[in-house]
Amino acid sequence: MSETEKYTLDDLRYLMSRLRDPDTGCPWDLKQSYQTITAYTLEEVYEVVDAIDRNDLAHLSEELGDLLFQIIFYCQLGEEDNQFSFDQVVSNITSKLVRRHPHVFPDGTLNSVSSDSIDQQAVKDNWQAIKQQERHKKGEQKILDDVPLALPALKRAAKLQKRAASVGFDWAEVAPVMEKVKEEFQELQQEIAKGDQKGVEEELGDLLFSCVNLARHCSVDPERALGLSNNKFKRRFEAMEREIDFKNSNPSLEQMEEAWQAAKLKD
Repeated sequence: MSETEKYTLDDLRYLMSRLRDPDTGCPWDLKQSYQTITAYTLEEVYEVVDAIDRNDLAHLSEELGDLLFQIIFYCQLGEEDNQFSFDQVVSNITSKLVRRHPHVFPDGTLNSVSSDSIDQQAVKDNWQAIKQQERHKKGEQKILDDVPLALPALKRAAKLQKRAASVGFDWAEVAPVMEKVKEEFQELQQEIAKGDQKGVEEELGDLLFSCVNLARHCSVDPERALGLSNNKFKRRFEAMEREIDFKNSNPSLEQMEEAWQAAKLKD
């Protein structure tokens, strides 16, 4: 293939089948299963998000390719097990999105077009109602049934709270949420004073959960907010390193605090 030629999705699927060929495939790929590649999938998702956060759109194309390969890998395993195929995956997601967007596809077909104006709140309410119907069809009768255990803890907390709020279990305004954060902080202080490590862990978890709830009421993504704080800390600490030689000196806490405050002023 010349440099001007481009590979297609079919080429990628063919490549995947070659990697999994029992006779001529790659030994590493042949050893993999649904379970063994999940860690790589998560890593690729985080790398996609990282490229977006850094606004590195050129690199984003590459990371999306890596993530797409993960999907192709799962589909290859599904085809080998006669469970599902790539075409089924595409068909299922298309069907689901048509079903969940009746305001765009009024007849429930891909080619139907709506001429009515779209009210955003009505769309949101309808979306949730349709998802609830789908959960019932799957046999998921409880409100929190399909909140994935594998989600990062902050995201899972936010999703659990959002799902509970969908049936009215929620505060109507932010003030009582802030009071709850204060209450959990006080309970944490009490456990620390008692020296009860198990109690500290439990109350710290409650405090974090209430902070996620506060973020939700403030329309803030807690995962993104913490990510921004992580980046800010790293940026300021690196500014400190430019002022203090940690490798060849033993700076006092006062010196580090002075450098930290200077870094904050420059940030």
